[in-house]
Amino acid sequence: MPEPTAALPEPSARRLVGKVCIVTGAASGIGRATARLLAAHGAHVVVADVTTEVVEGGRPTAELIAAEGRSAIFQRTDVSDTAQVEALMDQAVTRFGRIDVLVNNACVRHARPLLEMEEADWQRVLDVNLTGVFRCCRAAVRHMVRQAPVDEARGRIVNLSSQHGMIAAPEDLAYGTSKAAIAYLTRQIAVDYAPQQIVCNAVAPGKIQTGAGGRALDPAVMERAVRRTPWPRLGRPQDVANAILFLASSEASFVTGAQLMVDGGWTAA
Repeated sequence: MPEPTAALPEPSARRLVGKVCIVTGAASGIGRATARLLAAHGAHVVVADVTTEVVEGGRPTAELIAAEGRSAIFQRTDVSDTAQVEALMDQAVTRFGRIDVLVNNACVRHARPLLEMEEADWQRVLDVNLTGVFRCCRAAVRHMVRQAPVDEARGRIVNLSSQHGMIAAPEDLAYGTSKAAIAYLTRQIAVDYAPQQIVCNAVAPGKIQTGAGGRALDPAVMERAVRRTPWPRLGRPQDVANAILFLASSEASFVTGAQLMVDGGWTAA
């Protein structure tokens, strides 16, 4: 069944016209929805991922965006590889001239409690989820600080943290730890680089139904998510993409170092 076309805003309402946006982990789920939405708002989007395969099915993200008449290219990138991350940023600047927005969405999970977590698996989760964000931020900010400001900012970063960086993720030690650290890293970058007009914020999703299988669809996991979420449905990738769009736009110029919850009220309850 054909994937629906992302709604195109009226020209006067498009928030990112001509901006250059990099989205990691953009092949599927939240990253895919974000890349499509940013492109719909006029951005040139660099779709960065280790694969073009779409977990929920459909055309590869960059191809789909191009078919919708918008601007996107794919750059194969493993965020656990410093050389690939630096190449991603360098090639974006070579192709488009600057980096306006970086969305750090790429992550992996290996759900285990402490006594069942092998050290190699712990290191892998942290290397992608946390150190990958560090690598991408560092490589992007190197370029951003040399750019002329546009709409009061030399660059904007949106990191994907999680509600499970604030509350326990049952039997998922490494993931929750990595997401908690991203919230801190976000605040630190925001404060350190505010004088250079680098905006850095985080979005913390709750239970988002992305099309992923496995543990995400485990009946016990789903029952807990439904029971704990006050809003009368679980989240969708578009809910998170909408929050990212706000933080990536000039509407959020005086918002930096913040973590925006997109969890249907889970952490408020």
